Amino acid sequence: MWYRRTFDKPEHSEAQRFFINIGAANYKTTVTFNGELLGKHEGGFTPFSYEITDLIKAKDNYLIIGVDAGRVADYIPAQVTDWFNYGGITRSVKLIATPQTFVNNYFIALDKNTLESKSKTLYGKVELNGASGAKNVTIKIPELNIEKAITINQDHSANFSFEVKNLKLWSPKSPKLYQVIIETEDEQLKDAIGFRTIETEGRAILLNGEPVFLKGICLHDENPFKKDRANTREDAELLLNWAQELGCNFIRLAHYPHQEEIVRLADKKGILLWEELPLYWGIQWGNQKVLEKAKMQYDELINRDYNRASSIIWSIANETAPGTDRNAFLSELADYIRTKDKTRLISAAVKKDQELDGHPDSVYTYNDPLIEKLDIISINEYLGWYGGLLEESRTKSFTTGMKKPIIVSEFGDGALKGFHGDKHTRWSEEFQENLYKESLAMFDKIEGLSGMTPWILVDFRSPLRQLRGTQDGWNRKGLISQKGEKKNAFYILKAYYDKK
Repeated sequence: MWYRRTFDKPEHSEAQRFFINIGAANYKTTVTFNGELLGKHEGGFTPFSYEITDLIKAKDNYLIIGVDAGRVADYIPAQVTDWFNYGGITRSVKLIATPQTFVNNYFIALDKNTLESKSKTLYGKVELNGASGAKNVTIKIPELNIEKAITINQDHSANFSFEVKNLKLWSPKSPKLYQVIIETEDEQLKDAIGFRTIETEGRAILLNGEPVFLKGICLHDENPFKKDRANTREDAELLLNWAQELGCNFIRLAHYPHQEEIVRLADKKGILLWEELPLYWGIQWGNQKVLEKAKMQYDELINRDYNRASSIIWSIANETAPGTDRNAFLSELADYIRTKDKTRLISAAVKKDQELDGHPDSVYTYNDPLIEKLDIISINEYLGWYGGLLEESRTKSFTTGMKKPIIVSEFGDGALKGFHGDKHTRWSEEFQENLYKESLAMFDKIEGLSGMTPWILVDFRSPLRQLRGTQDGWNRKGLISQKGEKKNAFYILKAYYDKK
């Protein structure tokens, strides 16, 4: 698909440089401006930009964006996905005007080593683009009476740290955001940023030094009413309001980076987030170019969401089988992410072991070598839906080789809203209701259970799901139908979370 937009240069603009910013386009994008190739970008969910300063004219500029949504074996995701492959430009395209030297990025976080101190330390980095030498930048947090001048080095960046008093920490119960101002002699940027720490201790997840149970749900970046990618504040409000009504303090943004609006709104509402790349079925683990693509996509995601307090987990894979190439690929990616961001935890949805001699069927074991690289062990378990009888859940137990927190990252089953039967009738609301009751009781027995994200909040589109009269192109595991109607199981999970 090719898109064309014509426009005139903004009048009376004092800007000296201009950029085209694309929020996301799925999957391979070619961008030209006034007949000149700006570049090609790969990846369907993260933002990218091109400078057009030397090409922009006063009148009759034309931007052409070509987007190929085809799935190829060495892409991320690869050729098979269990969601609708929305193609084309899926998020906003913007014309960005800047001074000659501008703030390219900034990172600011709370030093967890000062969490127990009366005076806490904020630290971070500011990066300029276009600086010809040393240049002063001022960081202001008016509510905290902070105004700190820092000097940019010859590499156009500067690290900083300073003490603050009376800092209120961000949490789901109190999602405090401070106005942070980054100021140079040429521009002023404002952002709303919360400060928190996230870490693990033994089998516990600690938010601001205190254990937290993650009452979560999985979510696709889709507005079911529009049958389209979620790409507006209104879309984000719809989905997050449903999650809060369910009693959630946590959402797994599956299986790819979601729109920035939902992350910023989660900051305001106090909802913790799990973010991930679509390192999913069929990835070419032995292909070094694919690994570099994964690093690039994480660079773009971390640059976008580093300052968002709500985002606490980077996940590096979902339902991938252990193997030499896969283990090496994901281990290197985990190490790479930690060099870019030490303020978040790393997880992945791992598979249980195949049956081992000496282990009865009632014991599920997890010894994926990748677990060594993870802060949190996350498991997907669909007993009673994909194999086995639901009654077996009463005898199941779980064991892992390491004392780390565990999140049940997926469980659930399909139910068609309005279809009723007894608790043994598949696709009925009663079957889904009973599966939630039995599954929750089973997972409560897990030592180190620190949260869960059942699959999924809302029915979503998937061409793989073609059971006529029941699925019709929709994955029906949602607790809410594509029409916004709540199924029986919604209230089972809500009651469970209300007691947590």
